[in-house]
Amino acid sequence: MDRLNTLLEHNRAFVENREYEQYKTDKFPGKGLAVLACMDARLVELLPKAMGLKNGDAKLIKNAGALITHPWGSVMRSLIMAVYELRADEICVVAHRDCGMRAVDPQRVLEHAMERGVSEDTIATLRAAGIDLDGWLKGFDNVSDSVRHTVQTIRNHPLLPKDVPVHGMVIHPSTGRLEVVINGYGDEEAPAA
Repeated sequence: MDRLNTLLEHNRAFVENREYEQYKTDKFPGKGLAVLACMDARLVELLPKAMGLKNGDAKLIKNAGALITHPWGSVMRSLIMAVYELRADEICVVAHRDCGMRAVDPQRVLEHAMERGVSEDTIATLRAAGIDLDGWLKGFDNVSDSVRHTVQTIRNHPLLPKDVPVHGMVIHPSTGRLEVVINGYGDEEAPAA
């Protein structure tokens, strides 16, 4: 059976058995948090448990590396919406150790794309159009520095109110241990954990 049908079969049973009832909440984050985290599969259940979050407690935004690559992209827009429209009053950036975005080689990613059928002409056209594929595909070298950069991007955004604390943390993907990199309540750098 293909993955889609497996998912749909599970969903039919989930709805018929009314398993959704335990997750009922509204659209507003009960703990007033918006969390930007990495999409790593190890964090799907670990991150909320490690942070003491249950369904409805936070707006959870996930992407590769918990990065904001552009101040006017969809991640920043989601954070702005969380603050102004969905009652989030604090933001947490949570990256993790052993991240797949650490030291990503953009050229290797493009080689994989070509192996999967993306033509060299397409890549050349994108570059000729001024798209910095190398910068866009690059990850980071140091996870704590990456968190600092993302926190600063959020804090310095002209549409984010200055009274919203923006915290930066790193989680261990095996133990769930959180290390504070930036304490958004005023301490620029948190003590080493």
